[in-house]
Amino acid sequence: MPGVEEWIAQIPPITRWWLILSVATSLAVQSELVTPLQLYFSAQNAMNGEPWRAVTTFFYFGPLGLDFIFHLYFFMRYSRLLEESAFPNRKADYFWLLFLSSIMLLALSPLFNLPFLSSSLAFVPIYIWARQHPSTPMSLMGIFTITAPYLPVALVGFSWVLSGTWRAAAGDLVGCLVGHIGWFLRDVWAREMVGGKTFLTEAPASV
Repeated sequence: MPGVEEWIAQIPPITRWWLILSVATSLAVQSELVTPLQLYFSAQNAMNGEPWRAVTTFFYFGPLGLDFIFHLYFFMRYSRLLEESAFPNRKADYFWLLFLSSIMLLALSPLFNLPFLSSSLAFVPIYIWARQHPSTPMSLMGIFTITAPYLPVALVGFSWVLSGTWRAAAGDLVGCLVGHIGWFLRDVWAREMVGGKTFLTEAPASV
């Protein structure tokens, strides 16, 4: 049976480092090394001597608990599946997808009052993977069976139930919106309308 180190090593590199940084951030908050007030994104603070907020907002999934496990598990599972299936040996392109998605989320953050964007970014690979596998059946809690495109909606619903407030689900919905834009640019626009790749769908050579 593989150990923890071997299991982590089997995770594709972008997803692996995303997972490590997310767990490390939550553990740092849990250990009171930092506070959430030092991590959330504020455009005003980020432009006034605290630029790290534009990064740390994507790695804090909240205090250790059921909601933390829920978001971490599904982001890790579907980010891994997407990186392995759509971006094999193309880690720069996957990083570029997440980088552009992060920029869009930072721009949308003030409009939706989202200080933390970790779950929003996590829903980007979930949404894109689901759209790329339209006929794949999914079992929910062993009770309901749906096809993959409905998975993001079902997960948003679970998030709403777990948090008890629509505000938590709003971040996931914004992630689905950005995921839809990313999927459209990569799988529809570049392939069917333009017929080629652009800097929006493929990482620059410098990356």
